[in-house]
Amino acid sequence: MISVNKKSQDLVDDLIKNHDYYRVSIKKGYGDCTIVDAGINALGNMEAGRVISEICLGGLGRVHILNTLQNNEWPLTIHVNTNDPVIACLGSQYAGWSLSSKDENSKFNALGSGPARSLALKEPLFKDINYSDKSERTSLVMEVDSFPPDDVIEKIANDTKVDTKNLTIIITPTSSIVGNIQVVSRVLEVALHKAHELKFPMSEIIEGFGSSPIPPTSPDFLTAMGRTNDAIIFAGITQLFVNTSDDSAKELCLKMPSSTSDDYGKPFADIFKDYEYDFFKIDANLFSPSKVIVSNMNTGNTFTSGSIDSKLMKKSFGL
Repeated sequence: MISVNKKSQDLVDDLIKNHDYYRVSIKKGYGDCTIVDAGINALGNMEAGRVISEICLGGLGRVHILNTLQNNEWPLTIHVNTNDPVIACLGSQYAGWSLSSKDENSKFNALGSGPARSLALKEPLFKDINYSDKSERTSLVMEVDSFPPDDVIEKIANDTKVDTKNLTIIITPTSSIVGNIQVVSRVLEVALHKAHELKFPMSEIIEGFGSSPIPPTSPDFLTAMGRTNDAIIFAGITQLFVNTSDDSAKELCLKMPSSTSDDYGKPFADIFKDYEYDFFKIDANLFSPSKVIVSNMNTGNTFTSGSIDSKLMKKSFGL
C-alpha cells in the first residue's frame, strides 16, 4: 500500500530546511514537535503554498501555478493532478479531522488535513476508501490563525502513535498567501468528496485533474474564505477518468457541478452571512467545481456539465 506519510516527507523536510526561501518560520512546540508558521507571523509565498498543497496530497499529486487563458478575466491559475486521486485527495488532502482544545480558556478549533489523518483514522471515510498508513514520522496542516495548544498537539501524537519529536504541524491562515493557495488546490478534492457523497464507487475513479483561479488575498477572514470557496464554485474545472458504465459516468457528471445546489447564485461570503455564519446550514452540494468533465475509459466517451461563471467570480474577487 502507498504511504502518504513517507511519500510527502521529503517535501516536509525541504520546507523546513529551506524555510528562508519559502518565507516561512520554524519553531519548536510541545514535546519538541516542529511547527511551521506559514502565515501568522511569517509572510510565506506562492511557492510555499504550492509545496504545502503537495504535502496535503500526501506526495501523490502535482501542483502547478500558471498563467493560462482558461479564464480571460483572471489568468492566474492553479493546476492539480494525481494518478491516485482517492488516496491523495480523500486519504490525505481532505480537511476532515476535527481538533479542538479541552482548555476552557482556549478557543482553538481546527480541521486537520494531510498525511497524519491516515494514521489517526478518526473519520469513517477511511473505511469507505479502505485505506490506512503506518509511519514513524508525520505531518498535519491546519488552516487557522493561531498556534495549537499543548493538549491538541498531545492528542495528535497520541492518535497517530507518532512521537511528538517526529511530528510537523503546518499552520496556514486563510488570509495568508499560503492559505489562499492551499485552499484552491482542493479543486480536485472537492470533486472526489462530492463523488463519494453521491455514492459513486471510489474504485472506479482512476485519475483526476483540476484547475482553479487563484483569487486575490484579503486581510479580512470572511472575504478571504469567501474568495477561496468562490474560486472553485464559480470557476473551478475538474476532469475525472473513470472505469464504469456510460450511464454511471453521465449521472455522476450531471450531479456534480456547484450550480446543482439551491444555494448557488451569489458569493459565498453573502451566503454565509445569510445563514448567520453557520457553516453547516449551507447546502453541501454547493462545494463542488463549477464545471465537471467525466471521461469513461471503458468506452472512450466523455460527458461534461456546468460552466465557468466569470461574472460571479469577478464580483467575489472585487474586480
